[in-house]
Amino acid sequence: MVDLVAHIAAGFGLSYALGFERQLRGAVAGNRTFAMVGTASAAVTAVAHVSSPQAIAGVITGIGFIGAGVVFRGASGFVHGVTTAATLFTAAALGIVVGYGYLFVGLLMTIALLIVLEVPHIPVLRLIDARTYLRWVSQDPDIASARADLLASDSPAPPSEPKRTGSSPEGEARA
Repeated sequence: MVDLVAHIAAGFGLSYALGFERQLRGAVAGNRTFAMVGTASAAVTAVAHVSSPQAIAGVITGIGFIGAGVVFRGASGFVHGVTTAATLFTAAALGIVVGYGYLFVGLLMTIALLIVLEVPHIPVLRLIDARTYLRWVSQDPDIASARADLLASDSPAPPSEPKRTGSSPEGEARA
């Protein structure tokens, strides 16, 4: 029983840390969402890994739906929320790892993920962020044209003629 509580508490604490970082950076899913995902994943895994290992597949499937909910296309045509969705998936995986009892591995996962998430925000770590070097590297033409096509498809459509209801145009003129 103590092991079960320790695994669930570890799932909560480690995933809360991930959510805290995401909320700090303005993501749509924050510490509460991440804590629930990590805690639930750890609880399901800790309880069901011996008797019903397919329950863990259900956790992963459910997280796919939650992750899809945080990904959206903004007004600029660019997709937002992919990092948060990937981090939610990782929080579920983290819960599964600590639910199985690998608390140290879960701690290492959390530290590694927090470093990855913070790379663009910490001056020394920016040296390993690819976006730092974009001005010196040409973009892939296929990606650039796909981005241009996406932006062009976001232009508003010409207004359509209003639909008439009721009788024919001749009948409207007589009325």
